[in-house]
Amino acid sequence: MKTNTLNEVNHILEFMTDKGINVLLSQELRQELNLREYPGFPEDWNDNEKQPENVYGEPIDFALSVGGDGTFLTSAASIGSKNIPILGVNCGHLGFLAEVQSQDLDDILQKLVAGEYTIEQRSLLSLAILDKDNIVREGLIMSPNALNEIAILKQGLTNMLTIETRVNGELLHTYHSDGLVIATPTGSTAYNLSIGGPLLVPQSRGIILTPIAPHSLTVRPIVMPDDWKFDIRVSSRYDAYTVSVDGRSQSLSTDMSLHIERAPYTVKLVQIGDNSFLKSLRTKLNWGK
Repeated sequence: MKTNTLNEVNHILEFMTDKGINVLLSQELRQELNLREYPGFPEDWNDNEKQPENVYGEPIDFALSVGGDGTFLTSAASIGSKNIPILGVNCGHLGFLAEVQSQDLDDILQKLVAGEYTIEQRSLLSLAILDKDNIVREGLIMSPNALNEIAILKQGLTNMLTIETRVNGELLHTYHSDGLVIATPTGSTAYNLSIGGPLLVPQSRGIILTPIAPHSLTVRPIVMPDDWKFDIRVSSRYDAYTVSVDGRSQSLSTDMSLHIERAPYTVKLVQIGDNSFLKSLRTKLNWGK
């Protein structure tokens, strides 16, 4: 763990202890920092959609993710559908999810425990992997729901993928490209942005499809309603491709297909102060400069 992240974690723990607030730590964090005085998540944490019983016998009010956007995505995957709001503390570089800066931490924590915050709902994508008999294969990827994007990527340096994409059963296009990114509005500022996809305000109700290095320049990104469903079949010279769900990757054979749709739950982001998407555009992307 980076030194600045470690310092922020210790600062937060001291603050919560002084306020008499009960804290649970992930098992990984307890082991890395050797903080045995703090209880960890219940053993069946990852097996429950609802909040499992913990040592305090009370529901969890909020979660803190300390790091960068990658840490936030891991935290969101761990929280899943447990309905726990998440506050991201940014110890990295460019943070759209972990928006709170470390220099503002004391003021933010005061407002958090005082309940001076709002909750912003963010949609996710849900991935199902089907075998050649169209039977869903469970457990191939830990947490098949994506807050940012689901990416279909080639394997090897030279082969191009052929990606047949159907929307609500109708053929949209057969992409010949290095891959395809299917992104949420939240993920519009992530991988999607780096390959020339459009920005969407996080509250938008849309799903973005952006090809990676398409063979034809006439094939452009497109935004679809987020209640539409997508079925994807991939062919490749290597008979394999990679699917990545918020960075959690799995190699698949080309006889496996994908079904993607909006997930049945949302991630709840804690918003404190004047942080906003428009402010992030100005300050983090140097919007208009």
